[in-house]
Formats: sequence, C-alpha cells, structure tokens
Amino acid sequence: MTALLGRLGDAHPQACCAGAAGAEIPAARARLEELLGRMLPDCRLAVVHDTRLVLAAAGIAAGIALVAGTGSVAYGRRADGGEAQRGGWGWMLGDDGSGVWITREAAREVTARADDRRPMGALGHALLAACRATDARELTANLHAMREPMQWAAAASAVFDTYDTDGASREIVSGAADALTKLVRDLREALGVDGPVVLAGGLLLNQPRLEAALRERLTSPCIRLVEPPVEGALRLAEELLRA
Repeated sequence: MTALLGRLGDAHPQACCAGAAGAEIPAARARLEELLGRMLPDCRLAVVHDTRLVLAAAGIAAGIALVAGTGSVAYGRRADGGEAQRGGWGWMLGDDGSGVWITREAAREVTARADDRRPMGALGHALLAACRATDARELTANLHAMREPMQWAAAASAVFDTYDTDGASREIVSGAADALTKLVRDLREALGVDGPVVLAGGLLLNQPRLEAALRERLTSPCIRLVEPPVEGALRLAEELLRA
C-alpha cells in the first residue's frame, strides 16, 4: 500500500474504497479504516467486504454475488443497503463447493477405494498424478504437506478432467453445484433479494461443467462477472464523491 501511494507522487486521492476479506468483522474494518485514515488524510474512505466489489464491478446495486475459486462465499445486498453473507468460513472449516472442497471430496473417494481395494479408476489416477503420488497413502501425505489452500485447489482439475470417465467426478461436481446453490438460496431467504446473481471466481468462471450445473439449479438470472473486481472499488469510490 505504501509503495502504491508513493507512485502517486503529489496527487492526493479524494476518495478511497478498500475491499477486504474480514471487513464484515467490525474490529477488522475499524483497524483498516484507521490505517487508511493515517495514510490518506482528508480522504473519504469506505471499507467493504471484498465480495461487495463483485456487485459494484457488475454495475449492480442490489443482488447476490457468488464467488467460487480456491474458497467460496456469497454476498447479498438489498436496494436499501441491507446486506448479508453466507459461507466464506475458510478452507479448513467450510468453503463448500470451492476448489479446495472439490479436491477434499475427491481425496475421500480415492482413499475409500483404497480401503475397499477397488480400482483407482480415472479419478484416482488423475488425482494421484496431480498430487505427485503413487498410491493413496502417499496422496494423503502429500496433501497434508500442502500448507496453502491454493495448492489443494489446483488439484481440483483432476475431477473436471475425468468428468466424462468417472461417475464419482460427476457426483462431486454435482455436489459442488448443490453447495453453491444453497448459499444463494439462503441469502434470498434472508434478504428477500431474488437476484440477479453475479458469478465470479476462477473456479466458477473457468469450469463450464460447474457453471452449467449451477445455472440448472438457480431460478434467478445469472450474470458472469466481466470486469475485474477492482473496478467495483473505483465505482464505490466515485459514489463517495457524489455523496
């Protein structure tokens, strides 16, 4: 942040919007607001949850943002400013339907096959290769050695690569779509917002099988996010200047 501000030279921003994970926690939001206030004196500030940027980047004031990548989270906002979030609990506790979740489900299937002395199948061989393992025991060891959720999420490609050749892969993708659909439905009930639903995240936007399964389940209109989320921060900062 300091390096970025240094590149502005003598320019003094009049408005700043920061989207950050954890900003839904008042104490975390207050700390970031305090930090930005010291770095940007006399600047209008807004600190929002990073999923709020998805709606803004799509040019939507009221609706639901559904993000599925390494993790998963949904954020909803009404026209009157009421908002709510579902999911986003992190890869160790939740993030159902995410890349990490898909890899975990695939690993459970592969280890179950090993326990039952069944063939590894297409999914098993693909997951072993993705994790550089020769058998289920080495698979579990390699997964436990992965400390970053992105490493887990990268192995989810094994499921999509074997979608047509392994029934368990199809079931996992279907389960992921069910989990993501639940996030949206829970928000609709909590906020009374039917949509539109803005689809975002590397997994959801780059895996057409998952996107298609999700669209089949949702009754609300769905929009793919085209602009980068940071565009949403710019639009929200502009709103601060008009306020």
